[in-house]
Amino acid sequence: MDFDLTIEQKLIKNSAREFFAKEIDKDYVREMIKDEKGFTTEIWRKMANLGWMGLLVPDQYGHLEMSFLDMAVLLQEMAYACFPGPFFSTAVLGVVTLVEGGTNDQKKAILPKVVSGDHLLTLAWTEKDGIYTGKGVSLSAIAEKGYYLLSGTKLFVPDAHLADTIICVTRTARELGIENSGLSVFALDRGSKGITINLLENFTGLKLCEVIFDRVKVPASGLIGEVDRGWNVLKKVFAKASVAKCAEMIGGAERVLEMTIEHAKKRVQFGRPVGSFQAIQHHCANMLTSLETSKFMTYQACWRISNGLPFEKEASMSKAWVSESYKHLVALGHQVMGGLGFMEEIDLNLYFNRAKAAELAFGDADLHKEFVAQALKL
Repeated sequence: MDFDLTIEQKLIKNSAREFFAKEIDKDYVREMIKDEKGFTTEIWRKMANLGWMGLLVPDQYGHLEMSFLDMAVLLQEMAYACFPGPFFSTAVLGVVTLVEGGTNDQKKAILPKVVSGDHLLTLAWTEKDGIYTGKGVSLSAIAEKGYYLLSGTKLFVPDAHLADTIICVTRTARELGIENSGLSVFALDRGSKGITINLLENFTGLKLCEVIFDRVKVPASGLIGEVDRGWNVLKKVFAKASVAKCAEMIGGAERVLEMTIEHAKKRVQFGRPVGSFQAIQHHCANMLTSLETSKFMTYQACWRISNGLPFEKEASMSKAWVSESYKHLVALGHQVMGGLGFMEEIDLNLYFNRAKAAELAFGDADLHKEFVAQALKL
C-alpha cells in the first residue's frame, strides 16, 4: 500500500497550511470561542472560493467530487490550525447524509448552495443519553395528512443556531428487540414554526445547541431515505463521521507534538534543555508513536472509503484507537510542559479541550471496541 499523498492531496495540504497560517492565528481562535457565531463570513467566503465546501459533493450538484481521503487531508490541516466554524457540521455531516440518502430533488435544492458557501447544514442526532444508536432516539415523528409532526429535544447539535437546514433523526416506529429499527431522517428549515434553539455553554468553544421541537410540521418531501429505515443511512454517516473526526484528531496531535518538542528544546532546567533528559525524550518518542499509528489507521479507513471497500470495522478500529491515543498524546504534552500547559494563554490548552470533545464525538473508544468485537462475531 502506498502511504504517500497524491499530487492533488499535497496541493490541498499545502494550500490549507498556507491559508490558515495567513488567515487564522490563535488570537482569532480565542476570539471566536467567545463569539456566539463562532466564525466570520469573510473567512467562510474565502474557504468556499477554494472549493472546500464541496469536496464530498458529486459533480452533478456543482462540484468535482473528490475522495474521502482528500477531505481527511483538509480536516487534518483545519485541526492543526484549531480552526473554528461550522465546516464539519456542514461539509461532512450534512453533505454525507444528503449524498447517502437524499433524493435527487433534495440534493439539487441544497448541495449547490452548500458548495457556494451560501447554505449551512447540521445533523441533530443525540439526545439526553448522548449515544448514536437507535436506543438513544426518542424524538417522535408522527405522520399526519402528508406531513410529519416532530416533537422532542435534541442535545449537543453542532451549529444548529446557524444552520439553514437541520437534518433530524427521529423515531417513527418502535419494534421491540430490534435496536436500530423504526428510525427516520428528515430535513427541515431552521426557521420552521415550533423550533427553539438554545446555545449550550461548554469548555471546548464548540457551538453546541439544544434544539427543542414542539409539533414541528415537516412535509413528507423532507424525508431522507425510507420511513422506519433511517439506520441504513445513519450507519454510513456514523462510520464516515467517525473517520473524519479521526482526521481532525491527528491534525491536532501533529501540532501538539510540535509544540511539545519546541518547548523541550527551549526550556532550560539544571543548566540544560529539558529535552536532554531521558524521561522527556521517552515522552516525545511515545507521542510520535501515537501520532504515526493514528495516522496510518485513519488513512487506511479513508482509503477503503475512497475505493468503495467495506470500511465499518476499520472506521471503529480507528475511532477507538485514535480517541485514546490523542488523549494520551496531549496528556504527555502536559507532562513535558508542566503547569504552563494548563494556562489559557498557552495554545496547548486549546488542543486539550478539542481532544476531549473529539474523544466523545460519534462514540467513545468503548463503544467502537464493541463494534469491532461484533465484527469479529464475539
